[in-house]
Amino acid sequence: MPDDRELAQQILTELRGPRVAAAFACGGLLALAGALMQTLFRNPLAEPYLLGVSGGAGLLALLGMAAGLAWPWISALAFAGSLLALALAAALGGRLLARDHTPLLLAGVMLAAGFGALIALVLSVTPAERLPGMLFFLMGDLAWTDQPALLWAALLLAVAAALGLAQRLDVLQLAPLKAASLGVAVAPTRWMLFALAGLCTSLVVAQAGSIGFVGLMVPHALRRIGLTRHRLLLPAAALAGGSLLVLADALARTLIAPRELPVGVLTALLGVPLMLWLLRRP
Repeated sequence: MPDDRELAQQILTELRGPRVAAAFACGGLLALAGALMQTLFRNPLAEPYLLGVSGGAGLLALLGMAAGLAWPWISALAFAGSLLALALAAALGGRLLARDHTPLLLAGVMLAAGFGALIALVLSVTPAERLPGMLFFLMGDLAWTDQPALLWAALLLAVAAALGLAQRLDVLQLAPLKAASLGVAVAPTRWMLFALAGLCTSLVVAQAGSIGFVGLMVPHALRRIGLTRHRLLLPAAALAGGSLLVLADALARTLIAPRELPVGVLTALLGVPLMLWLLRRP
């Protein structure tokens, strides 16, 4: 039998450490995706799940759970569903992306509504004993994450790729014609933002379910305190988003221990009052 010190070390290295690492990487990816989405739509209230990514991932993941598949298959289905949602949004609304991002936005909203209806249908016909796991996934649950190294590699690559676009993103915040007159290839840059933000969000949803508000409130709050240059905003969003999700996950595990709350519930409870306060400020 292991002694208390060995048991504590085992818990730290095999349970707590990987979960904290995964939480930080997920939060960083969501906040980075939110910063990119807000620049893409030139709207400080844009957020990563705007394109129906969460709905597409949730639908295929729930179908896998209803079929009794193992978690690696469910994660793969969630990732495939999120990519399907991105492809549909691009096909339905991205045709005019070079001139106007409104069709893409509307396509994402409609896809999210459609996926939501299909998710409700799946839940309504699923046996009751499988519903708790499905609901936790839909609300966001870091207990599902099993590949923190993959998430960290994705975060580092995404930050590096985003920083490579930082100068163009600063200009893209201006009107599209102004950005084009300053030498920015507007349409290709928008497509790169769309793909990078979508992939970041897809990976998080596949690993941890739908965790809202991190990608909305973190970059919005950073912009409100003066971080508008993307060379500073993007890494700051990754650090702040990761730290916020680690804090939220710790609260989710301890507030009603030994039971555990879905971390997506905590981010919403933190995010709603913070966003209302930020919106009230001049």
